[in-house]
Amino acid sequence: MGIIPDIIHESTDIAGVYTVSIRAFADERGQFMETFRREWFPWIDWSHIQSNRSDSKAGVLRGLHFHRKQVDYWYAMNGRIRAGMIDLRRSSPTYMASCVLEIGEENNLGLFIPVGVAHGFYALTDATLTYLVNQYYDGADELGIAWNDPDLDLDWGIDQPPVLSPRDQKNPRLCDIAAELLPG
Repeated sequence: MGIIPDIIHESTDIAGVYTVSIRAFADERGQFMETFRREWFPWIDWSHIQSNRSDSKAGVLRGLHFHRKQVDYWYAMNGRIRAGMIDLRRSSPTYMASCVLEIGEENNLGLFIPVGVAHGFYALTDATLTYLVNQYYDGADELGIAWNDPDLDLDWGIDQPPVLSPRDQKNPRLCDIAAELLPG
């Protein structure tokens, strides 16, 4: 089946990042939405799929995180988030390109994030994010970069310090990460 051009769109900022326009079918009872199909991304092996849920209060920033083996697919079930991404893949035509995208509520999108793209999100409202990954959790493949690293040129568009986890507070700047830990 593959890419469905009317609902799946590749980012013009970062190669390999895709948004999925989620369609809602509503009537007097409520609504139904199909939020993910593995056939939408046929080049990914989804045989080790894991589903996760993150609930965040407004003002929380999670990230930046990156993986060398795992892709993420995000869907904001409620609330609004601002996703921030930076391409760390040295072999990518969009190496070091950044992108900020709001998803949730009136911007009902799924977000596919490939291996090697650092990602995080800022909760604009209380929000619930579900995300599918194509690998089971592996702490050795969960790496981080400071959300506000000045070398990243990532404009979160926030005017107050975000709430960070203790782990994310310790994320290093990109220049302090050993080259062998970065994606190829």
